[in-house]
Amino acid sequence: MKKREINSARTPVYRDSGFELPTAGTTSGAFVSETSHEREPDLYIYSRYRNPTVVAAEEAIMAVEGSEWALLAQSGMATIDIALSIFQEAGRTNKWLFFSEIYGGTLSYISSVIERRRGLQVSFFRPSGTIYDYDLLERMLAEVRPDIVYFETISNPLLIVAEGRRIISMAKNYGAMVIVDNTFATPLLWKPLDDGADMVIHSATKYLSGHGNLTAGVICGNDRKLMQDAIEYRKFVGHMLSPDDAYRLQTQMASFELRFRQQCDNAAGVAALLQASGEVERVLYPGLDTHETHATALELTGGRGYGAMVTFDLAGTTPKAKRVRRDRFIAAVWPDIRLIPTLGDNHTILMPVEAVWGAKYPEPGMIRMSLGFENSDLLAPVIRRGLEN
Repeated sequence: MKKREINSARTPVYRDSGFELPTAGTTSGAFVSETSHEREPDLYIYSRYRNPTVVAAEEAIMAVEGSEWALLAQSGMATIDIALSIFQEAGRTNKWLFFSEIYGGTLSYISSVIERRRGLQVSFFRPSGTIYDYDLLERMLAEVRPDIVYFETISNPLLIVAEGRRIISMAKNYGAMVIVDNTFATPLLWKPLDDGADMVIHSATKYLSGHGNLTAGVICGNDRKLMQDAIEYRKFVGHMLSPDDAYRLQTQMASFELRFRQQCDNAAGVAALLQASGEVERVLYPGLDTHETHATALELTGGRGYGAMVTFDLAGTTPKAKRVRRDRFIAAVWPDIRLIPTLGDNHTILMPVEAVWGAKYPEPGMIRMSLGFENSDLLAPVIRRGLEN
């Protein structure tokens, strides 16, 4: 069959494990060029190195993030492993500072891999209630002198908004590299690279894909050396996204802005509804002026939105009463709102905080809700039904 160009506007799904190289000389040149770890090679060799469908999806994310490069991996945790591992060198004594209010999987990775298996020194900066004390952060930076500072723009599940620009500036004053997990805020609300962050991580499973039907992670940056180190590590460890998932992610990225704006609007509406209810003791949502980091969120995002997550605590006189109210709420909103342990889905979903986080957040009546982009008029009756049961 004669090979010919197909007049499609979409990048094909290249499922090749290896790519054809016409001559021995070409092969030699391709492998020599591969050692420079370019974002897009002149000749593809092997899909664990680079794949054209994956590269096309990375370029779609670069356009949204405004970054010089983006590298996809098979999960958000894989990108965290890449981002942190490239700073580990034999004989080097690493001192890393992490904010304590980060994804539980990241905390487990720090404990199990970074500390127990790799023996690195880690310090944690903890909030005072639901706000960060930046004078304390300054003292910690001066004392620890970390190589890396790692934080999330909006914490999970208390939705504490960090003063991102201030943190980056402070960390840079002490010579630290800065990695930001921007999954909850997305590039629509803030672009940390524009304010001096060295790398930005997203669990692309969440809002970038937005349909709850694939897992992926992405690292974005502007520094060429970091990119080359990340490509090399991803290649040797095998943290490559499949071309099929990359293709679907690229198509889903086309609607990212529309989807996330609707999700933010839905979250604002639900937060207001919950705050007005006598059945709810507390609502944690950065868009409400009752949230302690509301002013920070407004300054950081410029009012473009406050995210698509709402955490609330149902009223009750005792822990047992709160658990009963929680369980009744979850049962009453089903099947319109389901208990699914993730976020960023196209449909609104929820997760009971105590059941997942245990002793860290022992709040029996607390529920974290991830708003979807369904018609907002359909959400209010469902939530009222849950509150009235």
